[in-house]
Amino acid sequence: MNQPVSSLPTPSLKRRLASMVYEAMLMFGVVFISGWLFSTLLQQRHALYLRHVMQYWLFLVIGLYFVWFWTHGGQTLAMKTWRIRLITENGGSLPWQRALARYLLSWLWILPGFFVAWLAGAKGWLLVLIPAINIVLWAMTAYLDPKRQFLHDRLLRTQVVSIK
Repeated sequence: MNQPVSSLPTPSLKRRLASMVYEAMLMFGVVFISGWLFSTLLQQRHALYLRHVMQYWLFLVIGLYFVWFWTHGGQTLAMKTWRIRLITENGGSLPWQRALARYLLSWLWILPGFFVAWLAGAKGWLLVLIPAINIVLWAMTAYLDPKRQFLHDRLLRTQVVSIK
């Protein structure tokens, strides 16, 4: 990295969220192909057959996708498009352990919301609203950090920065 870390600007919250939306669209393809491969190889003829194994498989595939890209250049495909890079606080590349921890912590964007919805016995639109509130609250954690990093990045001493 040519520039000192302190001179690299943090992308706006709007830009990071737009990158995440684009990432979700790309992940649709990754999940589709991985699910098709799983179903074909294991002769899954019914959606409930081996569904928990398939969920573990997809969790693993998505994790491999993110950990691979974060440890090899600090950018996923969407991050490249939006000119955003993930680095350590000293400007280096992420080791695989920290990338894995970031992947696991990133599930805090949605899992607590689903858990609360489940505990509340939510139905209908509440199943969307409660996790959406969780996402908004997690995104707002960026305003608690002077460098505007999300909580999981602060905990792991990583930074999302803009690149030219």
